[in-house]
Amino acid sequence: MAKMTSPAQEVKNRLDIVDIIGDYLKLKKVGAGYQALCPFHNEKTPSFYVSPERQTYKCFGCGAYGDIFSFVMEMEGIEFREALHLLAHRAGVEISAAQSQLRSEQKALYEVCQQATDYFRHQLAEHQVGQRATAYLTERGLKKETIEDWSIGYAPDQWTGLLDYLQHKGCRREEILAAGLAVKHPEKGTIYDRFRGRIIFPINNLQGQPIGFGGRVFESDDKSAKYINTPQTLIYDKSRVLYGLDKAKMAIREKDQAILTEGYTDVIMSHQAGLNQTVASSGTALTSSQLSILKRYTDNLMMAFDMDSAGNLATQRGIGLAQSADFLVRVVTMKAGQDPADMIAEDPKQWRQQVEGAKSVFDFYFELAFSQYDPKTPEGRRDISHLILPLLASVNDQIEQSHWVQEMATRLRVDESDIWLALEKKASQQPEEEAAEETPTKQTATPSHLSRKDRLERRIIGLLLQDEKYHCLVDKSELKMFSKWARDIISCLLNKTLSEKQSASRDLDTLLNVLALEVEADQVNIDEEMAVCLMELRQMIIREEMRKLSDQIAQAERDKKPRKAQQLMKELQQLSQDLYNNHAPKEKS
Repeated sequence: MAKMTSPAQEVKNRLDIVDIIGDYLKLKKVGAGYQALCPFHNEKTPSFYVSPERQTYKCFGCGAYGDIFSFVMEMEGIEFREALHLLAHRAGVEISAAQSQLRSEQKALYEVCQQATDYFRHQLAEHQVGQRATAYLTERGLKKETIEDWSIGYAPDQWTGLLDYLQHKGCRREEILAAGLAVKHPEKGTIYDRFRGRIIFPINNLQGQPIGFGGRVFESDDKSAKYINTPQTLIYDKSRVLYGLDKAKMAIREKDQAILTEGYTDVIMSHQAGLNQTVASSGTALTSSQLSILKRYTDNLMMAFDMDSAGNLATQRGIGLAQSADFLVRVVTMKAGQDPADMIAEDPKQWRQQVEGAKSVFDFYFELAFSQYDPKTPEGRRDISHLILPLLASVNDQIEQSHWVQEMATRLRVDESDIWLALEKKASQQPEEEAAEETPTKQTATPSHLSRKDRLERRIIGLLLQDEKYHCLVDKSELKMFSKWARDIISCLLNKTLSEKQSASRDLDTLLNVLALEVEADQVNIDEEMAVCLMELRQMIIREEMRKLSDQIAQAERDKKPRKAQQLMKELQQLSQDLYNNHAPKEKS
């Protein structure tokens, strides 16, 4: 029996990427493909390339790439399901009954969320406690028109107030539960409102439709959580939503800058103060998906946090993710315990001055690290390294990274080679369980997230994809030096089973086409390029083994085990010789 073709694949089979992109951009025929000015960043010389053969696009300026779906998603600011329906209609492909049912369920949830928004707004204006909530918001500095513009509401402290209202409006209980607005008691089976006695902030999608809610207490005992949010639903995924982006997206594009804060009121007050390029993550640490969405509008990101948050892992991880995504990141700082909303309520000019005086990430963290820790002590150097190295490792620009490596080495009074070795060690210290979970799909997220080793592996795969005759350039005995995701793909290539793996994943298919396209566009000598990439990868592995041996030798000397130290030294010398031998490309027998 022939394998069923998915609707997405059927759409791709019927539509030509040149026609789709040609509706948005002026394409010029160049060789076997087409070129245009990239729509995702400003440029004067075309670096956006479309391949009819591979049905993919790639910008060699900003790194954007993908297929017809990802292009339409980026241009229209929509999710995959919307892009699928839009392109399916154009291709004349009928979406299955199951997908139509999903679409119908999503539409019902949009309606439920809109009805809930109307209810909360009415309660804020008419309910007695709602009026106290209005007074609280006003005291915090929000103007009446701001409260209305952002559809802020109030959920009465009642068990079924919203539930009763929505059912009266014709919404079914199952839909209310599915929208995350009600909770079912696990034992009694009764259903009650999720949000009770809270100020409500609707969370909108890019089209301005409410898809979720954040609820803040303002009159309660200390036992209640300060904020509760809508859980994951069919229409709300907090890892892919930025609060306020529906209102901020045009300003971000016009000002070529986004300000990222932590709270709902921070965003609202910033907009009220004229900084309408401000957004916030929706009740979660900053994610790669959120950064990918922001990247559609700007490459410049200002991250605001107080000094208490500066050293925590979530903040550092967020900055690292942003740097890896090639954002130019600057830091807007405040005193411990202070937030933008408080600062704006006190004096809007003060907040604007803080934004204008934002520091570069490294200026900020160097200042923080060297003021908190003593660079003259081993412990201080360790703490400084722990704070700065993760951020330094995420810098993609080699010149910028070299500058800060030199600065760090000078301040710590150590050799630059020590800093580079520490960076290499950090890049190789991916936990085993994390490595096991790594998949080619994750590798498609943003190329700039990748380490040097990842980039080498991607390049080698791109070279192998040019023709089967190049498969002999990689020896199966060397597969162990690759990461799991790359090893799986190369094994499939060498065993000629890759087509089965590709057909099962649109993301993998797109990734492989783009990797092949990158090599084609560079017009390199495959044999020479492969030799260089494999040589560098071998050297990277040998250096890591040398580092481990050096640590073992030092430990043996501390333990006063000279014979063990001597044996390890011989192994180190052999690796050093191997490293020297690998400075010349390895010849294939």
